Amino acid sequence: MTTSPGRKTSSRAFAAFTLVMVVLFIGLGVWQLQRRAAKHALIAALTDRVAAAPEPLPPQTEWRTLTPERDEFRRVSFTATYTRLPDAMVYSAGSAVREDVSGPGTWAFLPARLPSGETVVIDAGFVANTMQERSVQDRQVGKLVTGVPVTLTGYLRFPEAAGLLTAAENHDKRLWFTRDHQAMANALGWGEVAPFYIDLESPVPDNGIPKPGPLSPHLRDEHMQYAITWFSLAAALIVAFAVWARGRRAANR
Repeated sequence: MTTSPGRKTSSRAFAAFTLVMVVLFIGLGVWQLQRRAAKHALIAALTDRVAAAPEPLPPQTEWRTLTPERDEFRRVSFTATYTRLPDAMVYSAGSAVREDVSGPGTWAFLPARLPSGETVVIDAGFVANTMQERSVQDRQVGKLVTGVPVTLTGYLRFPEAAGLLTAAENHDKRLWFTRDHQAMANALGWGEVAPFYIDLESPVPDNGIPKPGPLSPHLRDEHMQYAITWFSLAAALIVAFAVWARGRRAANR
């Protein structure tokens, strides 16, 4: 039996399509393996940083050279004085870096002045605050603002970007839904602040609220599953094409 030119053309087009899709799926699988290797390196680096002894806070002259890739979660210790300015609340339904925090509440963000005059924003810890009530945080944060310098130990963190579905901040409550300390500073009159904020580890207030604590980063690592999925799709497509091609050859005999 002869094969018509139209059938030959459609067979070649289907073969080309199959080849393109197989190459694409394999490429996506390899990309996931590369991302997995990078994620493992990042996890190792973050684990080392949070376990290291605290270093002095970098001087203001170095702030603009700090990056999340190199400096996120660096442990630091310094002296500062909480300033009498409005604090901010950041809503949280839990934490990926604090094993001792669960359930809804708010993180207490407030500015602190260094002896050299610069302002650094401090995430002073978690406040169990199921309804994000302003008065709940006011009672706790007010106890921190004594005008007395205090030695703070914590971790360098960098601001988050809001997602497409992130709720807008509530200025009446001074409530945010992303950890964007620079937006808080602009809205609440904190003045110029460091490009990072400090996730506080200690000291812990006498009543434990706000609740600071040590960080333990847990990053999602599902890249191997994704890679297996893409490689499986490539293999399934190859098998399907082989079965189809065998059927075509049998039909043309």
